Amino acid sequence: MAKSSVISGFYKLPPKERIALVKDFADLTDQEVRLLENTGSLPMDTADHMVENVIGVFPEPLGVAVNFQINGKDYLIPMATEEPSVIAAASYAAKMVREGGGFHTSSTAPIMIGQIQVVKLKDAAAAKELVLNAKTQLLKLANDQDSVLNSFGGGAKDLEARVIDTAMGQMLIVHLFVDCRDAMGANAVNTMAEALAPRIEELTGGQVYLRIISNLAVKRLAKAWCTVPKEALGGEAVVDGIAYASAFADADPYRAATHNKGAMNGIVAVVLATGNDHRAIEAGAHAYAALNGKYTSISKWTKNGNGDLEGAIELPMAVGLIGGAVKTHPIARIAMKILGVKSANEFAEVLAAVGLAQNLAALRALANEGIQRGHMSLHARNIAINAGARDEMVDIVAERMVKERKIRVDRAKEIIEELNKP
Repeated sequence: MAKSSVISGFYKLPPKERIALVKDFADLTDQEVRLLENTGSLPMDTADHMVENVIGVFPEPLGVAVNFQINGKDYLIPMATEEPSVIAAASYAAKMVREGGGFHTSSTAPIMIGQIQVVKLKDAAAAKELVLNAKTQLLKLANDQDSVLNSFGGGAKDLEARVIDTAMGQMLIVHLFVDCRDAMGANAVNTMAEALAPRIEELTGGQVYLRIISNLAVKRLAKAWCTVPKEALGGEAVVDGIAYASAFADADPYRAATHNKGAMNGIVAVVLATGNDHRAIEAGAHAYAALNGKYTSISKWTKNGNGDLEGAIELPMAVGLIGGAVKTHPIARIAMKILGVKSANEFAEVLAAVGLAQNLAALRALANEGIQRGHMSLHARNIAINAGARDEMVDIVAERMVKERKIRVDRAKEIIEELNKP
């Protein structure tokens, strides 16, 4: 008999009862159920209040990248990731950058954009003028929604409007610019946009559908730059290789996607460790890379007159020290304490530096020795564990596979069998 995934009132059940139903549906073993119930440092009750239909937690390895010096200050960087070599690569790159004076950073004000979509307009251009003429009134209405944010110097600061052509006719898109201070700001911005919608309908005679934050936070940018001595990289030939790789990514979207993924490996790991919204950061970064109509790289590397490497990265960075899981998740709180940032802007700048470091490490590996050597050595350990290797056997099996250039589960099992023979 076919099993049904329609379970009435599933969300109302306590986690233990949900697990029992899932066990029956998926034929889980008692051991698998025990693993689900063992939530470790994130209590089941806390998890159950964070998201819906909880049956357990999904742990990620949490590591710390070292060697980072940003604007003359030293940082330990907490990173949550399942991908081998990410943390080691960031630490190694930070060490090379440190020899050139460390990372330097800057950031703009923490301003997020709320979008209000107005449709069914008789004259979109005239509606735009009506909205802009009411800017002062609309900003006051927005700021009336969050007196606390205003008390910290934040709040709605400006408003713009533009008419766009779509498959369903012209639309008026109102942009509300909100200084979110040390929050990511989604709740505050969405609340303000919701409050403005009825008044904008009155002004324009149109109908508002969407009123929501944009993750393309072009007003909330973080930038990092550095100089890396050619000696630290392994010579001027390596500098040339990285510069050529950067030019490739700048010109070709197929390469740019992987180039940018390398930077995001580091950024997302820190964002995840600190309980921030890594999906929003990822979406904003890639949208920013395509802002001028062609997808390109978010970082650039060039050789200077001395033969050293210079690099810079710029991208939207909507992160916060409050709200969401930042304060709810106990490990996120610890990660924030390790990081030691005092404002959302400082946090954003650290993330930009981490992204630049991660990008540098990947490009150096590609330009100098190939990505396989370092990455695959660590990947081989995962394969060895997956094949059943334990304790000291993990390194032995991994080393054999790397030497043979056969990093596969079937080969790992063969090596384990050989090692277990009397």
